[in-house]
Amino acid sequence: MSQHQGHFIELHIVQSIPYANLNRDDTNSVKTVQFGGVNRTRVSSQSWKRAMRLRLQTRIGTESVRTRRLSERIERHLVEERGWPAELARRAATHTVVASSVGAEPPKKGDEGGPWSSAAMVYVPDTAVGELADLCEEHRAVLESAKVTKTLKQKDAALPTDRVDAVLRTRNGIINLFGRMLAEVSEAKVDGAVQVAHAFSTHETDTEIDYFSAVDDVTASWGDTTGSAHMGHAEHSAGVLYRYIVVDVRDLLTNLNDDAEAARELTTSFLDAALLSLPQAKKGSTAPHSIPALAHVAVREDRPVSYASAFERPVRAPRDGGHTEPSVAALDAYALAVEKLLGSKGPLHAAHASIDFKDLAGLGNRVESFETLIHGAVDAALPSGAAA
Repeated sequence: MSQHQGHFIELHIVQSIPYANLNRDDTNSVKTVQFGGVNRTRVSSQSWKRAMRLRLQTRIGTESVRTRRLSERIERHLVEERGWPAELARRAATHTVVASSVGAEPPKKGDEGGPWSSAAMVYVPDTAVGELADLCEEHRAVLESAKVTKTLKQKDAALPTDRVDAVLRTRNGIINLFGRMLAEVSEAKVDGAVQVAHAFSTHETDTEIDYFSAVDDVTASWGDTTGSAHMGHAEHSAGVLYRYIVVDVRDLLTNLNDDAEAARELTTSFLDAALLSLPQAKKGSTAPHSIPALAHVAVREDRPVSYASAFERPVRAPRDGGHTEPSVAALDAYALAVEKLLGSKGPLHAAHASIDFKDLAGLGNRVESFETLIHGAVDAALPSGAAA
């Protein structure tokens, strides 16, 4: 085990979101939560984790794939990258997913001959597609004479199950961070090193209905009739969110076989993604591209500590308006009170970066940039050159 100093890196964020709907429910409504006796806007952890993952993949140049359409990815790769005939590529891809311990489902009635899907969602490095294509190349002679019927079973697959499963067990930095649940394949489960809370507004919010219509350009030009081409409505809200993210350094090191330098690189990139990512729902009509007004990091040895209870009593805007400043003040006061209670079990390292807030005694030293904030936390939890 690396001689790191901290077990957990926490990121506490206060971020103002303008009129938007970052994360909708099944009825296209704003997600909410009752907390402290009032209604708050909520953004689910799943939604923000996906935004983090997509930004992280771009930053580090490594991709992972969550899909039930693995056979289609393999098929397209074989056709476009390997020059296989389309029919043979589909047959090979089908036998690949059928061979896996995940299991496969034939196409729905009326789409006979279409692509098969995996029985459960798989989560693999993007490189796994090429590795499975290599396996198809190796068994091409057998695949050329193989059949595909709607009753095709694993025992009849042209590819060996153990080798397909071995590829499904592979992982990269993204999977080592976020974890993977793949119960059907033995030893494929990865405990995630990242914990993400649902973001919620620090104050009471109301949802608003946006009524809209789409003008028919021909009608507008000719002026021969009235009315629009389409009418509709959508829910939106606005507010200041509290966001809380944790990196379990020991879990990440375990997933990386105690490679401290790899852990430093991944953690640094992930914290950047956590700070600057944003769910993309309705971005075309709201463009809610704000950044955090304040970010606070804490490195702890004992256990993570959320400051969500700082906002159990909803923040009230002062007479001149605005929820950001009182939210930051509430966070600072709560952090100070918590650390007094914890005593010697307080953070090993604490710092914050903000747009224009000063004298925040509960949030550690003030630094000038998010970059400096991130590097300080990573240095405190994973000192460079620590022995593995």
